[in-house]
Amino acid sequence: MTTTETETTTPDAADEFQRLCGQLVRTARSSRDRAAVQALVEERTVLEVQAVQYALIVCTDEGAWARFEALSGCQYTSGLDEQQRSFLGLVLSMVGIGITTLASVEDLDDRRLPIILRAILRLAGNETIAVGTRLGTPATGPHRRR
Repeated sequence: MTTTETETTTPDAADEFQRLCGQLVRTARSSRDRAAVQALVEERTVLEVQAVQYALIVCTDEGAWARFEALSGCQYTSGLDEQQRSFLGLVLSMVGIGITTLASVEDLDDRRLPIILRAILRLAGNETIAVGTRLGTPATGPHRRR
């Protein structure tokens, strides 16, 4: 089996993307920015879109950092699907940009919802609450009184 050029460059691109993600988290200018960047890093697909990177990332001599103001302008023009747009809208609302209601969490899938929940906890300064536990309704859930 021979290794193609694509296979040999993919790990380098993945490593570079990981370095960029780490840099963005480290250089976040506030706790709001850090929570929002971390959510984008965890979700990954939104941050991989070139138009999103172009709008979000500012490169300086000190390194890359995230500037969210320009990102709201490309929310509907960057080729994001509906779930990605909902996710990005919630992330932008964390840094005070846009008008996205919390009800838009209904549009998130099982992978993105826990990411937003963890981001909300980070934003609140509480990383002790576990996300991922199954919730039930009072009548049918695991915490029902008998």
